[in-house]
Amino acid sequence: MSPAASEGPVRVCVLMGSDSDLPVMKKCLEQLDRLQVRWDCVVASAHRTPERVVKYVGDMERQGCLCFVAAAGGAAHLAGAVAAQTTLPVIGVPMAVPPFDGLDALFSTVQMPPGMPVATVAAGDYGAHNAGLLAAQIVSIADPALRDRIRKDRESTKVKVVEKNRKMRSELGLGPGVID
Repeated sequence: MSPAASEGPVRVCVLMGSDSDLPVMKKCLEQLDRLQVRWDCVVASAHRTPERVVKYVGDMERQGCLCFVAAAGGAAHLAGAVAAQTTLPVIGVPMAVPPFDGLDALFSTVQMPPGMPVATVAAGDYGAHNAGLLAAQIVSIADPALRDRIRKDRESTKVKVVEKNRKMRSELGLGPGVID
């Protein structure tokens, strides 16, 4: 991963409650890399190191960050703790950890009180992947070149689906379908 893939300030800041969240959150960072969005990533706990969360969010906002992504499991208060420190968009990624496999984290992240919105994605890998894409879309509001990269990425996704359909129909001995 290369957070310095593009020039300029860090645009997306990713916070994780624990380093054990990194294998899942790499999915987020991969999307940001692919779309050439500059990012930074730290471990900072809402409960164990709240002062680190406050300092990091404030420092990075002053340096030009435009969106925060916060990943946490269990009580999953990190996204809310970040939202309490900034008016910038915050995306919460619930981590799927035992004993509830992320359901507790999902509820904690999505049930923010009025005035403290947190956009919440699915728990686990899909959520981390989508958090990276959503963060890039937020940043693209002020970056037409990034918006174009996202549009092209969406088009390549469509092409992949159509190709998978052709392959599947061929394996089944079917000719082109009505939508081909």
